[in-house]
Amino acid sequence: MSDLLFEKRDGVAVLTLNRPAKKNALTPEMIVRLADAWTEFRDDVALRVAVLTGAGDTFSAGADLGRLIPLLTRARPPDDEWDARMLADRTIFQAAILRNFELWKPVIAAVNGAALAGGCEMLQATDLRLAAPEASFGLPEPTRGIVPGGGSLVRLARQIPYVRAMQILLTGDAMPAATALEVGFVNEIVPREKLLDRAFELAARIAENGPLAVRKIKEAVIRSQGRPLAEAFAIEDECTREVMRSQDAREGPRAFMERRKPSFTGR
Repeated sequence: MSDLLFEKRDGVAVLTLNRPAKKNALTPEMIVRLADAWTEFRDDVALRVAVLTGAGDTFSAGADLGRLIPLLTRARPPDDEWDARMLADRTIFQAAILRNFELWKPVIAAVNGAALAGGCEMLQATDLRLAAPEASFGLPEPTRGIVPGGGSLVRLARQIPYVRAMQILLTGDAMPAATALEVGFVNEIVPREKLLDRAFELAARIAENGPLAVRKIKEAVIRSQGRPLAEAFAIEDECTREVMRSQDAREGPRAFMERRKPSFTGR
């Protein structure tokens, strides 16, 4: 069975981390398959939203300390095609965890259990997050003498209050789902048995909207973060112009006036 399941359902890409017996720890195979899946999702015009989740009762415990980390540190040589591919192209790892990978389509995370280390870092690249009540979120790297350098040092303090982010980063302690909701790290807490249904409900709602408008909203928000207002407004203007010149921008108001559902093409 593949370490990652990749499905397509009515314009929605579904990525499932699939090593439940190993707490969905990230292997070289999973990293390569994630990079391939995110690239296919980005480039397939029929896919509008992605849902990311884990199999079993854990979202992901982070990197596999026996397989992935020794390979990255060259403590072991590559011994299969997945190892070789990952080492041959360092951008694969970045794409897998959505770091330095341009993706303007929205991603919904359905967090079915603990999301730790690299699992928690991937979440910070998603746009909407649903959590089961038993989910938890943590970056234990400093307890092992290392740092969460897969995006957390940059993203976390932009997404939740500074002092909360620093407590998580510096102590390595996990945050329960209730706290994650309180500080705005997740959108909703949903019973595990209804988690994917709610994720698909949100995905379907977003997929109904103009795909170009959705992409440009995400692009403008991410590209403008941390920039002076003049630069940020210039990015907003750029994205707005592209949408307003599109066929979708004409179709939406026309469909409203004609009292029918719009037929968006992304053009």
